[in-house]
Amino acid sequence: MDGIYVGDGMVIHFTRGAGQEIGTGTVLDRKIFSSSHPSDNPCPKCGDQSRLDGVIQSCIDCFLSDGDLYRFEYGVSPAIFLAEARGGTCTLAASDAPEDVLHRASVLLKNGFGGYHIFKNNCEDFAIYCKTGLLISKSISVGRSGQAGSLYAAAKAIDVSIDISSSIANFSFLTAAGCGMYCIYRFVSDIGIRRDVTKVPVERLVSGSSLEVAADVSKEK
Repeated sequence: MDGIYVGDGMVIHFTRGAGQEIGTGTVLDRKIFSSSHPSDNPCPKCGDQSRLDGVIQSCIDCFLSDGDLYRFEYGVSPAIFLAEARGGTCTLAASDAPEDVLHRASVLLKNGFGGYHIFKNNCEDFAIYCKTGLLISKSISVGRSGQAGSLYAAAKAIDVSIDISSSIANFSFLTAAGCGMYCIYRFVSDIGIRRDVTKVPVERLVSGSSLEVAADVSKEK
C-alpha cells in the first residue's frame, strides 16, 4: 500500500475498507489490496479504521500494519527504472514540491478520490497523483500505478511469447524475448513517459470526475 507522509507520524492514504458492500469492486479489491485492516485492538491514536474507506489519515503504525516501510522513488533514470523488475517501486515522473504534494493530499482527505479500483484507481494511483498531479485522460487506459503497469506488461509479454513459440521452440530465446517485451511494455506504460496523461489541479479534480476533468484539460492544450 502507498500513502503520503504528512508529518507528526501521520500518513494520508487511499483505502478500500472492510465495510464496503459486496459487489462494489472486485474480490481482489476487498481482500488483498485494501489499505486498512480489521483490528481487535483499535489504535488509541486512530481508533478503529477497519471499516473506513476512501481517503483517510492514519498513524504510521496503523498504515504499515506490521509491514515494512519502503520509499517510492520519483524521477528515476530509465536505467534504474528498468533495473527494478517489480512494479510499484519507482517512476520516471518527477515529484512536485512538498507543499504542492501536501496540499493535494489534504484536499483529497476532505473530498475523496473517487471509487477504489485495483487496476484503475488504487492506493498507488492516489499517491502518484498527490506527488505529480498527473491523471490519465483515456478511460480505456491502464491506471497510473506501477503495479497495474507491471500486470499489463506481463500479460503482453506472455501473449508475445506464445505467438513466438508457435514457430520457435528454443526455450532460452523465448525467455529472453519474454523478459525483453516485459521491460518494454512496463517502460511505455509508466506515467512519466505516457502521452495520455495531463496535469490536473486538485481543485478541478474534486469538482468533477477525474476522467471528465482530465479530458477537459487535455482538450484545452
